[in-house]
Amino acid sequence: MPASVERQPIEYHLYKASDGEEMARLLGDVFARHDPPAYAAGLTPAEFETFVSLLCPKAAVEGLTIVARHADTGAMIGAMLTEDSASDTPNGMECLSPKFDPIFDILGQLDAEYRETHHPGPGESIHLLLLGVAESTLGQGIAQQLVAAAIENAVGKGYRRAVTEATNPTSQHIFRKLGFSERAHRSYRDHRFSGQLVFTSIAEHGGPILMDRSLTQGA
Repeated sequence: MPASVERQPIEYHLYKASDGEEMARLLGDVFARHDPPAYAAGLTPAEFETFVSLLCPKAAVEGLTIVARHADTGAMIGAMLTEDSASDTPNGMECLSPKFDPIFDILGQLDAEYRETHHPGPGESIHLLLLGVAESTLGQGIAQQLVAAAIENAVGKGYRRAVTEATNPTSQHIFRKLGFSERAHRSYRDHRFSGQLVFTSIAEHGGPILMDRSLTQGA
């Protein structure tokens, strides 16, 4: 990364249905290239884009997702895909590449452990699902601002808690800075799927951490 990063004028907006194709393409590229479990599993940008596309209709209905655009060009440069923690899994997940299976397994274990003590109903908790920023704009604080904007939007809708699975040290640092605390974790080095150690190539990233924070003052 260069020593000095040119700051660009950024605008943050609530996601709308017409953003779907662009958001799916952006997050597909970012996650396939830079998310440790995604690239360990060998997911391509197109395969991850398909996954994001399944989530887009729900994002338009729930009104919890935030996108960032360059103020001058209008190009999308970041997104915080957010959902209601109690919302249903979208249709079509069974058609995704089997490369997703070990990822869903390790993150599913985090979720199962968390839900042993947390049982959010509709409208109570947001799930910060996919956070991605275009590589050309890294270092400008866009990721942190996307999370902050998603939280502010959720508070305005009456949500009382936010939860996320942070899969790498960078995102874990961002969420900690915004007041999130660790609730459950897994190890890439030790995790087995179908009897195989599937994430040893990314062991240096530690492992995914489920984190949450209260959105109510004084809690």
